[in-house]
Amino acid sequence: MAAIDENHESVSSSIYDVDSSDPTGQLVDRSAMDPTQVRQISELMAALGRLREAEQQLSEASLKYMKLNQTDMRALHYLIVSGNRGVIATPGAIATHLKISTASTTKLLDRLERAGHIIRHPHPTDRRALAISITPETHTAAMNTVGRQQSKRFLAAANLTSSELETVIRFLDDMTGQLSLADAEWAQAGTAGSA
Repeated sequence: MAAIDENHESVSSSIYDVDSSDPTGQLVDRSAMDPTQVRQISELMAALGRLREAEQQLSEASLKYMKLNQTDMRALHYLIVSGNRGVIATPGAIATHLKISTASTTKLLDRLERAGHIIRHPHPTDRRALAISITPETHTAAMNTVGRQQSKRFLAAANLTSSELETVIRFLDDMTGQLSLADAEWAQAGTAGSA
């Protein structure tokens, strides 16, 4: 049993190591790379993995604490930012932000209103529209729990110099572009084997 646990731990600790994930260089040609650089990149990938795990744990704890789903939480965050910026949030703006249909938005708002998280008001300048705001209780609960934990990202970034921040921004933007599915035909096909 101990050997099985050791093997599992060995695999788990190497999950982001490129030499373990792609030993033959089929995905990433490392033949011209310095072994130290390969090791550092693997360490960076492992750090990103730890960040994703921390974000996932925070997300799950947030959802459980607030008793909401991911879309509900995104809607509440949008309402907090709208309120902070003095922007009137409408169902249409919420639908656009969440990339969901107006029918789904109506269901979402009904659910949030029943739970006491939002208030629907007449729009002050458009009689055909509604204005949506977060309740003070939900705003306070979100800010004192999830918001406070999320704000620690800013504190971590504040520890970097201006030059380091530029490097991190450039790296993250480049990685985002590399991971984009815009040119990935397999992702556009919808299901495995349908291409």
